[in-house]
Amino acid sequence: MAVRMLEYSVAIRRRFKRFPEQIVLYVGNARLRMKPLLEGPGLRYLCRFVDIRELDAQPLLTSPALEDHLEDHVIGVLAALGDEREAVHQILARIVSPPSERAAALGELMVLAGLRNLGTVIEQEIEQMPILDDIMDHEVLGRERKRGIEMGRAEGKVEGERKVILRLVGKRFAPLPDWAKQRIESLSGAELESVEPRLLDAPTLEDLFA
Repeated sequence: MAVRMLEYSVAIRRRFKRFPEQIVLYVGNARLRMKPLLEGPGLRYLCRFVDIRELDAQPLLTSPALEDHLEDHVIGVLAALGDEREAVHQILARIVSPPSERAAALGELMVLAGLRNLGTVIEQEIEQMPILDDIMDHEVLGRERKRGIEMGRAEGKVEGERKVILRLVGKRFAPLPDWAKQRIESLSGAELESVEPRLLDAPTLEDLFA
């Protein structure tokens, strides 16, 4: 990663005549092990790496300025939660409105929650919030929860992840070309899992699927 960040830094310096301040925000499941220091003959490059678990989730979960941005609340599940169940309850409380965005936001939450092993907690909290019952009838999430529990969640989980990844990739690389949509539709469950960690740092669509 340090090599890649050095390449970005030099490219920006070449184009804009100044070096950027760089921060790598790590969101993976395993603890951060990447080394921020790159050294060689006549070279010493240091980039700041931050594990999102070192950041307090509360500003994302409670700030009034973020009320209209569900993505900010959803990504808060990756940060330092403190009381995990209470934090999940806060996130779900934000997702209940607006209704038109509930299913998509909950789908994204389930994908991210998988990085923190919080899927069971989310399901339990949903059962305590009747206002979310309509989400359980959604073609993706309903299948994941109702059919998935009895069938190992294999089919429902893959299709749910496929739709969420399609939405996230579409947001980052809009407009999404047809070839990219077809590529996502053809990915297996294991391939979808390999794409997820690259969503944040892949510079191009081609790199995302490399």
